[in-house]
Amino acid sequence: MEAEGYLERVRIVLVDTQDGANIGSVCRAMKTMGITDLAIVSDREYDEDRVRTLALHASDVWENAARFHTLGEALADSIFTVGATRRRGKFRKLSAYSPEQLSEKVSTLPEGRISIVFGRESDGLRDDEVAQCSSIVTIPTSDSFPSLNLSQAVQIICYTLFRGALIYTPGMMAVSHERAREAAAEATGHLAAMGYFKMADEEKWTNQLLCDIIERAALSGEELRRFSKIFSKAELIAMHKREGI
Repeated sequence: MEAEGYLERVRIVLVDTQDGANIGSVCRAMKTMGITDLAIVSDREYDEDRVRTLALHASDVWENAARFHTLGEALADSIFTVGATRRRGKFRKLSAYSPEQLSEKVSTLPEGRISIVFGRESDGLRDDEVAQCSSIVTIPTSDSFPSLNLSQAVQIICYTLFRGALIYTPGMMAVSHERAREAAAEATGHLAAMGYFKMADEEKWTNQLLCDIIERAALSGEELRRFSKIFSKAELIAMHKREGI
């Protein structure tokens, strides 16, 4: 698959963008790098003139953009989800890809949609939105002025992916973002039934860790089935031991 086809599986997701002009600039940034799949998570109505003026000859990206009410809906069919953020903290990811590392990761993934999520112009992605992604990507910037404009951030990520686009051989199909989250919830439920969790929030963070690991591993359906069986079987063994069987 040539670069153009390879990049067709990349989706740029904008969460609650505040100004239509910034959406137009994002459309132009995307199309110059061969990426045209745009998703907008917002119930806002945008001024068409502001969008189209900045999009210029990339208005088709805006016209074909998918609209979603929630980020979960936008990510449901993706096999790999990445939030773009520079902020770190207790309720965010423990590690981050650089743009170059993200490009390398994308080149190793099996077939399926890859979603890269960008937040609001004012304050980026919230903690709960970052938590819905399996990974984060951080663009290095100067400590004296670290803030990037939304379209600039999108341009840098799209450019890096464009430069790293490789001949891609379709093969295994990885499970979707939605299925990975379901499997993580099931595994966490088995651990809870065994009495594994002792500390506050331990169940929540274990579930998030399992979500991230399953998605980043790009497991096939059969691999995920076998992975899930480990937890269900462990619960059965623990139950039998408690009953003295």
